Amino acid sequence: MTDAPGHIEFVHRRWPADPGQLAVIRHQLAGWLAPLRLTETETADVVLAVDEAAANAVRHAYGTVDGAGVDGAGGVVELTLWTEPGTLCIEIVDHGNWQPPAENPSNGGRGIPLMSRMSESVLIHHDQRGSRVLLRHHVPGVDVA
Repeated sequence: MTDAPGHIEFVHRRWPADPGQLAVIRHQLAGWLAPLRLTETETADVVLAVDEAAANAVRHAYGTVDGAGVDGAGGVVELTLWTEPGTLCIEIVDHGNWQPPAENPSNGGRGIPLMSRMSESVLIHHDQRGSRVLLRHHVPGVDVA
């Protein structure tokens, strides 16, 4: 997984799209970030942005609040993490259906703006195969060894 301090070659993991897995994702992500030597605030920002993307996948992509899908089949949330020079990249993927953000912020719809505040950039792509969210974070000192 890691080559040297400040570098993460590649991490890929998948979890059931279940709300109970969100805490597991947050915990494992925080551990994977350790080689980057981020500050507590930087780590919290990355974890919060990823948690929002993963929570959106769990809550919305598969048609039910438990991630089981309307047909009872279990969905998954995938996370891929790697570094490039000066940048941490994290991709969160689901294989469900895109749900546009709520128009009324009191009913939700705050996840994408929150991810945008926590990340250098947020790219979202959705099609018939599911949704992909790419979060990029500037990380001083991250270099390819």
